[in-house]
Amino acid sequence: MYKKIINIERYTAEKAAEWDEFVAKSKNGTFLFDRNYMDYHADRFADFSLMFYNDKHKLCALLPANIDDGTLYSHQGLTYGGLVTDGKTKAETIIGCFSELRGYLMSQGISRFIYRAIPYIYFTQPSDEDLYALFTVCNSHLLERDISSTIYLADRLGFIESRRSGIRKAQREGLTIAESEDYHTFWDILEANLMEQHGVKPVHTVDEIMLLHSRFPKNIRLFVAQKDGKTIGGTVLYVTSTTIHSQYISASHEGKNCGAIDLLFDHIINDEAFSNYKYFDFGKSTGKDCHMLNRNLLFQKEGFGARAVCYDTYECTF
Repeated sequence: MYKKIINIERYTAEKAAEWDEFVAKSKNGTFLFDRNYMDYHADRFADFSLMFYNDKHKLCALLPANIDDGTLYSHQGLTYGGLVTDGKTKAETIIGCFSELRGYLMSQGISRFIYRAIPYIYFTQPSDEDLYALFTVCNSHLLERDISSTIYLADRLGFIESRRSGIRKAQREGLTIAESEDYHTFWDILEANLMEQHGVKPVHTVDEIMLLHSRFPKNIRLFVAQKDGKTIGGTVLYVTSTTIHSQYISASHEGKNCGAIDLLFDHIINDEAFSNYKYFDFGKSTGKDCHMLNRNLLFQKEGFGARAVCYDTYECTF
């Protein structure tokens, strides 16, 4: 029988410093959970983030979350949003967190909980206690499974010939790679591509990404491919303690014809400056419906030696 050792409190702005300090010291949190990142779009989501305290009123876990139409999500405004814990928090405590969470949500009239788990590539220590607790305490089931493509940098696979050919072409064309602060030029390329291919806009506006970059300059970085000083392709990287994640990738028609993306990722993946990271993650190749696989995009990513990591979403009903 579970003995109550956990108390849950709603996050408020007055607790921002305590929240951010815990995220910074956690074993599975990233800068996406910092309130300076989460709150940039606070007007779009009704925040319902929760803080878990043990019987000594010491913070032991966080849940970045929002509520929408009676359903709790962790978190709709983030790529992932599972329970954030520190290295001292053990499995029994996490089970206690979910046991208490179930009753807490029911007391709030919430009967549905959508949980977007943090992929293991962002862990600094093993952190799957939440998945066990979801299964045993909350009777969860897998709702969605998206496929991302990731390179394990310590034992990377080689590029396939078509990627190497693109690199040689880019070198013949005289392309260069550089870090850039010119988000506007890259966003023009990105927006044109997304609208032409998918009829959509980027998740972030250029003003939003520049704001976030100003708040997290070491974590959000833009690298571009240039020809004769003109940007023809690029990628926005989200850099965490373990993983370099490509948040946006795009090239102009000229850039595609010149092999700009091939040279760009050859430079980044093999850059000595990134040698201390464990993973390079290209991101998902699935659409809003996880059954819709973009095979051409997946082929491109796998051509750099990337292989599958799943981004999983669970549903709990009470």
